[in-house]
Amino acid sequence: MLKNITTPLLAGCLFMIACATGCKKDGGNGHNAGAPVIINSFSPVQGGGGTEVLFTGSNYINDTNQITVTLNGKPLKVVGVNGSQIMAVVPKKAGSGHFVVTINGDSVVSSGTFNYVYTRTVSTFAGGDKAGFTNGKGTDALFDFSGQSWYRSMGITVDDNLNLYVADCGNHCIRKIDSNGNVTTFCGSPAASGYADGKGTVARFSLPYDVALDATGNVWCVDPGNWDIRKIAPDGTATTWAWGNQAPWSISVNKTTGTVYYSSCDPAGNIYPVTAQWTTGAPVVSGLNYPAGMRFDKNGNLYVVLNGDHVIKKFAAGSFTATTVAGQTGIAGYANGTSTLAKFDHPWGLAIDNSGNLYVAGNGTWDGGAYNTDQAIRYIEAGTNTVSTFAGSGSAGYADAVGEAAAFSAPTGVAVDKNGTVYVLDKNNNRIRKIISE
Repeated sequence: MLKNITTPLLAGCLFMIACATGCKKDGGNGHNAGAPVIINSFSPVQGGGGTEVLFTGSNYINDTNQITVTLNGKPLKVVGVNGSQIMAVVPKKAGSGHFVVTINGDSVVSSGTFNYVYTRTVSTFAGGDKAGFTNGKGTDALFDFSGQSWYRSMGITVDDNLNLYVADCGNHCIRKIDSNGNVTTFCGSPAASGYADGKGTVARFSLPYDVALDATGNVWCVDPGNWDIRKIAPDGTATTWAWGNQAPWSISVNKTTGTVYYSSCDPAGNIYPVTAQWTTGAPVVSGLNYPAGMRFDKNGNLYVVLNGDHVIKKFAAGSFTATTVAGQTGIAGYANGTSTLAKFDHPWGLAIDNSGNLYVAGNGTWDGGAYNTDQAIRYIEAGTNTVSTFAGSGSAGYADAVGEAAAFSAPTGVAVDKNGTVYVLDKNNNRIRKIISE
C-alpha cells in the first residue's frame, strides 16, 4: 500500500507545501474566483487509507479551510496547499474513483481514477482448535463443523445489531455470537439430535445446515435431517413452518416481498417458495445441478451458487430469468478475472452486501478436502462481475493474516454485515473468522 511519498521530487513538493501552509489564512491569495480549478495530475494513482495524494494544477488557494477534496463523496483531510499544489490524505474505505476538488464553490473532477487498494485483515472471531461444544467468548468457545467429514453447513448470517447466527450442525443447534464475540446457544440442544419445536434448548434439530434472517428479526433454518423449514423467533422459540418437497439444504428470504425460499442440493434441485405456514408453492426454478448457497439482493434478484456446475447464477426479480454471473459451466478451477474467465471449484456459501457485491465461500466438496483448489472467499464486483480473491488462497490451512496470506480450510459459509465486515464459517478449523477491509 502506498501511504507515504518518498521520492526526491515529491519530497521537494512536500517542502514547498510546508512553506505555503505557514500563510494558509492570508485572505484567499492565489485563487481567481469563477475561473476554472485545474488538476493537471495527481500522485500516487493508487493506495489505501492514509495515502497522501499530491495534486498539481492551477488556480488553487493558500488556505486549507477553503478547499475540500472528496473521493466517492468521502472527504480527504487537506494537510497542505499553495497556489499550484494540494496535499490530501485518503480516508479508509474510500473506494476507487475520481477526486473532486472544490475551492470557494469552484469544482473540478479529476480525469484520472484513483485505485483504492483494500487491506483485508483476517482474524479468528470465535472457536477453538478442535471440534466440540463450549459457550464462551472468542476462542474459548467450541463448535462442531467437522466432527463428521460430510458435515456441510453453510449457515451463517448477521443482523443489523451485528449479532451472528450460526448453524452448528455437529451440535444440532443454532449458536448466537454477539458483536463482542460472546457465543451462546440460541436454539436447540447440543446433547440431543432430534426433532422438536420449542424455546431455546427445548427445541431439537438434526442437521441444521443453513440460516437466514427476515426483516423482523426472525431466523429461518433448514434441516435436511428432518426435512423441515423452521421459523425461530427473536426469543429463540422454534416453530415448524413447512416440510420440504425435497430435502432442504439452503434458505433465503426475499425482503422485498417477505417470502421465504428454500432449495435442495440435488442433481435436479429446485427452488421452492414458502407462501404460508404448511404451504409451499410450485418451484420457481427447477433442475439445478446441486444448488447450494442462495441469497436475494435488495432489489429482489436471487443469486444461487451451483456447486455441481461451478458457477454463480442470477435469477431476475419477478421472472426468475437466469443468467450466469461468473464461472465456467462444468469446469472446476481457481482463477480470477472477468466473469467468463473466472473459475470456481465446487463453491458453496454466498453473501451479498448493500452495494450488490457477492462473496462466495470456496470449498463445498462433500468432505471439505484439502485437495480442493479453492480454499478462499472470492469477491464478485457488482456491475462488472469481475472476480478476485477477497481472502485466502488455493491452499488449505489456518492462518490469521492479510488477504491471500490468510488461510482457511474448507470455508463453507460467508456473511457480510452492514459495515462491510465479512464473517466466514471455516469448517475444518471449527472456527468463525472475521475479515475487516480498510
